[in-house]
Amino acid sequence: MSLISNRRSGLTLFSSPDDPDCHRVRIVIAEKEVEADRVFFDPDDPAEDLSDLNPYNSVPTLVDREVVLYDGRLIVEYLDERYPHPPLMPVDPVSRAKARLLMYRIECDWYRPIKQFHKADKETQAQLRKRLRESLLTSIALFTNAGPYLLGGDFTLVDCTAIPALWRLQHLGIQLPPAAAGIIEYSRKMFARPGVEASLTESEREMRT
Repeated sequence: MSLISNRRSGLTLFSSPDDPDCHRVRIVIAEKEVEADRVFFDPDDPAEDLSDLNPYNSVPTLVDREVVLYDGRLIVEYLDERYPHPPLMPVDPVSRAKARLLMYRIECDWYRPIKQFHKADKETQAQLRKRLRESLLTSIALFTNAGPYLLGGDFTLVDCTAIPALWRLQHLGIQLPPAAAGIIEYSRKMFARPGVEASLTESEREMRT
C-alpha cells in the first residue's frame, strides 16, 4: 500500500527500529506526549515509495500534514516549536547555539561509529568501539556539571540526543571505567524517564536484556 495514500491528518514518523537518530525523534515525541503513527523500515531496504516523500529514501522521516522533514536534528527542533510544552530548547541565543553544537558533536562522535558498527568487520568494530569509548571519556565533564542534565537544570534536546547513544553502549560491548561514574549515573536516571521508556522499540529493549 502506498505511503502517500496512507498519510493521515496527524503526525507520521517513518523510522528504523534500532537507529539512534530515529530513537532520538521517538524520545522527543514521547516527552511531548504527542500522538504519532510510527511506520518502521529497515534503512537498508526501505519501501520504494518512501522516495515520494523523501528524495534520500532515508529515516527518520516525519510527515505533519503537508510538511515533510527528513533530517533528525531538524525534525526534533521542528517538534519542539510545533509542540512548545514542555520546551526542550533554551530561550536565549547563546544557550541555543551551545545546544546545537553539542547535538552536532554527539551526532559526529557518537552516532557515526554506532551506525557504522554492524556493517563493519571485527577489526573495524574494535576500532569503532575504542573511538566511541574514548570520545565518551573525554566528555565526562558534561555529565558532572551543576545540574542533573547536560545543559544544567533543564531536560533538553541535547539529552534526547545523548540518550540513544548511551542506551546502545552495553549492546556494543563498551564498558565504562569507575572514572565515568557521572555518565553511568546520568544514564541510569535518563533510562528511567517515562518518555524514554515509551520511546523504545522491541529491538532497543533487547539491547539491554
